[in-house]
Amino acid sequence: MSETQSKFSEDQIEAGRLLFARPFAFVKGCVRIADLPPADRMEIAFAGRSNVGKSSLINALTGTTALARTSNTPGRTQELNIFDSQSDDLRIVDMPGYGYAKAPEEKVKQWTKLIHAYLTGRPNLRRVYVLIDGRHGPNANDKSVMNELDRAAVSYQIVVTKADKPNRDELEMAVAKTRAEIAKRPAAHPELILTSSETRFGMELLRAEIRALLEQ
Repeated sequence: MSETQSKFSEDQIEAGRLLFARPFAFVKGCVRIADLPPADRMEIAFAGRSNVGKSSLINALTGTTALARTSNTPGRTQELNIFDSQSDDLRIVDMPGYGYAKAPEEKVKQWTKLIHAYLTGRPNLRRVYVLIDGRHGPNANDKSVMNELDRAAVSYQIVVTKADKPNRDELEMAVAKTRAEIAKRPAAHPELILTSSETRFGMELLRAEIRALLEQ
């Protein structure tokens, strides 16, 4: 984390804090690409397997408790949920969770098609944050999504979630596996961001990273 933190000055950290201290609003949920709002602002998307803590991360990032719906039932997010900043030209897209085997097969096919169409055809998509569970590291579904992002030349960065859950050795092992997985991937950002939605660990770094994207 110290290496990532050294990238940002105190002013940049504060700019990131201010960006997410201002309100975000839910716009709509989209089940088709045609339902998406105009590509009129920078978009960042959050992708991850079901139960990785994606909605909790979005809520922690924006300093809210209910912007994104959280559930103990994996696979609840079944559409592209759109959230717009009310002060800056920034849009957050919460993508359907992937890899949940108990979802109906036809529903999984619909999600997969929607995710593929969004990732490969959205011109204002600046970066995808791929969430990896800090207790386990990347699995086959995560690698499949990274493969698709590499093929589509869509920039992505790994956010390790639930960093407070494993012990130190388990976390270090999961991080090492993740680093090894992205080492030679062409579209992957080289740095990981470790986070915990419960303790808010890593949120200021993630906010600063997104703020820097917006300023470029």
